[in-house]
Amino acid sequence: MEEQRTPELHGVLGAEQAADLPYQRSTLNTARAVSRGAALAGAALGAVGLTGWVSGLEVLRRLPGAGATMDANTTVALLALGASLFVSALAPARGRVPVGLVAAARAAAVLGSLIGGLTLVQYLTGTSLGIDELVVEDDAAPPAGMVRGRMAANTALALTIAGVAALCASLTRLPAWTSQVPGLVVLALGMLRLYGFTYAVPELERFGLYKGMALYSGLALMLLGASALLVRPDEGPASLLTNAGTTGALGRRLFATVLVAPPLLGWLVLAGEDAGLFGTRLSTALLVFGHVIVFGAVVFAVLTVGRRVEVAHARAEWQVRQNELLQAFMDHTPAVLFIKDLDGRFLAVNTTFEESLGLPAERVLGRRDQDVLPPDLARQARAADLDMLAGGEPLQREQRLALPQGPRDFLTSLFPLSTASGKPYAVGGVVTDITEQVAAQREVRQASRRFVALLESAPDALLITNGQGAVVMANAQVQRMFGRAPADLLGAAVVDLVPGPARQRHSALLRAYLGQEHPKPIVVDRGLYGLRGDGGEFPVEVSVSSLQAEEETLVFLTVRDITERRQVEAERAERYEEHRRIAYTLQHSLMGEPPRLRGLPTAHRYLASVQDPGVGGDWFDVVPLGRDRTGIVVGDVMGRGLEAAAVMGQLRAASHALARTGVSPSGLMTGLDAFVGDLADQLVTCVYMVIDQGTHEVTVSSAGHLPVVLLPPGEAARRLQAPVGVPLGVNDSCGSGVPFRQTTQPLPAGSALALYTDGLVERPGTDIEAQIDILTHTLDTALKDVPPEAESLERAVDQLIGALIPDTAVHDDDVTLLLVGLPESRG
Repeated sequence: MEEQRTPELHGVLGAEQAADLPYQRSTLNTARAVSRGAALAGAALGAVGLTGWVSGLEVLRRLPGAGATMDANTTVALLALGASLFVSALAPARGRVPVGLVAAARAAAVLGSLIGGLTLVQYLTGTSLGIDELVVEDDAAPPAGMVRGRMAANTALALTIAGVAALCASLTRLPAWTSQVPGLVVLALGMLRLYGFTYAVPELERFGLYKGMALYSGLALMLLGASALLVRPDEGPASLLTNAGTTGALGRRLFATVLVAPPLLGWLVLAGEDAGLFGTRLSTALLVFGHVIVFGAVVFAVLTVGRRVEVAHARAEWQVRQNELLQAFMDHTPAVLFIKDLDGRFLAVNTTFEESLGLPAERVLGRRDQDVLPPDLARQARAADLDMLAGGEPLQREQRLALPQGPRDFLTSLFPLSTASGKPYAVGGVVTDITEQVAAQREVRQASRRFVALLESAPDALLITNGQGAVVMANAQVQRMFGRAPADLLGAAVVDLVPGPARQRHSALLRAYLGQEHPKPIVVDRGLYGLRGDGGEFPVEVSVSSLQAEEETLVFLTVRDITERRQVEAERAERYEEHRRIAYTLQHSLMGEPPRLRGLPTAHRYLASVQDPGVGGDWFDVVPLGRDRTGIVVGDVMGRGLEAAAVMGQLRAASHALARTGVSPSGLMTGLDAFVGDLADQLVTCVYMVIDQGTHEVTVSSAGHLPVVLLPPGEAARRLQAPVGVPLGVNDSCGSGVPFRQTTQPLPAGSALALYTDGLVERPGTDIEAQIDILTHTLDTALKDVPPEAESLERAVDQLIGALIPDTAVHDDDVTLLLVGLPESRG
């Protein structure tokens, strides 16, 4: 019976209170032991009395001075009832006692009840059924009006009720009170006989004038009543005394007080009266006072226990609240949560557990794994519980289960729930569906394998370092390039692969790169060298990129051996330099060196483009025309390179020849235009002026060229106003088109002129007009209050180049600048 009630008890008490079940079981076992002992003692008194009848020993049938003798029928009934109650008390769970023995116990209970019941019938009807001396013949003379061998009426009543109690105790389907209430009545009848003997009150030994009950019978009936009360101590009224809670402890104390204190006080009062210490009224007062004292002490004891009950109740309420919070937490947890006892019964589950099994909690609590889970899964779950309990430590396991909706992966965590002493009383479990996490981990592993394969298939050496420059991964190409195994590099500083003198610079470059807020991938191929295992050095190109992985910065270094590239570049640079020298020589041979004319100082600069082999289409020429007349021409063939230089050479020769014929500036432009028209896809700007030193005049004609800058003496520099025609090569080759015009303007002595090509003033992202203004202002500053002589013109040329071309090493267009001075005559 206990085993079947345990799940219910677990459900009521909860997991933590279920830890007190051993104490509860101990209390119940003690009560059953008392029941068996009392039954045996009662049966033993019956056996002693029967032995007295068989052997003829009076002392075994009647205690000296105790009045009536225990009749033979009484001894048989007591023996049968004691045996019956003993057998019933042997069975803490249904079905444990053999069926035959249970049947014998019931028969014994019926026998005892019949003996008492038939005797009562004789008393009530005044007839004799012939049962009084059925066992042994009574040779003693009966009292007046009594029948020989017939037991006392109160004894017959007690035996009848005791038989009913013993029979109900053996019928476990009946409520427990059906045996316990009759047992209390039997106990009370036996106590009356004991009180009558103790207080010397014969009236308590009998009913009216009938025969009195033997003292042995009273003692036996008390024992049988107690046994009937405690046969089933976990049910009915007896459970109020035997439960492990506060009410059980309080009930036991009160019951013991009731059984002991009043009889003891009464005996003391009667003993005082018999000794003549006080009279009846005083004895009554003392009896009342004694009861007040005793029950006052009981009241304080009850109050103490009641206070403990209040505290326990408050704690229980707090525990209930905690349990409610725990259950709410469990119900809102997406994982499956459960708690089982040590036998595998479910004590608590959450809603996720119910949803996963499709069963309400009422159909799960109190049942084992095999009652709610599929057989295979139930066996695995129980084995896992036992493994965890055997180890005494939390246990985790992953498993893949085939469910109706498809295979799923689960992570099960099992852990013991222990008492304060560390003894486990339950098993807690958390089951989490980790299918997505497992799939993600599988994908990560696949991605990792693909990454490693990609890393190893790269033709270059790949190194991955952390933010401190320590190598965390390297591919197989490192072995071929540096002569060091990838495994040997793990944890080493990446600068160990750099020649010693360059390590500090390499470390500084890496720190500077990582110090950027958002570092972008870069390629560095200048001044970087690698170090082989044998100490050899070789030039490398390094691609650097970074990745912020969680809280760590990873640096990816792709290293390529560029030894062959450097050799090819060196050879190419050597050939380029050779071609550049040839082209530069050609350029200067085509341009020639302008003559130094007396009375007309000049200064010039020619800067070749850095993007071409030093040649371009710019040219200038100074042509002596006689009679103090000088022709000056500046031109620019669109484009760069050898083709532009070749066209420039032809135009310089043509313009020089035409100028020597004395043709006017506009006529020279017309002739050059026809010449350029014969060349395919050429476009040329040009300006030609004739300076007449005798008349102090200058005649100018422009074919789409930039304006000439004039610095008159004592005035600010300005642009020379002259008509600008179309560039050469624009007009139709048949002679029709826009005519070229010329203008003649005064040119005072002491003036200076600046002629130039677009390479000087044209820059991407700048306004060419603003650049010409800078040139004008710089010329004005350089030659202000300074006579335009050779030395001053040279200084002015340098200032103009510095102001307009800050870095000539990276200039991407050829530049021509010519300054012409007209000094004042010195007589």
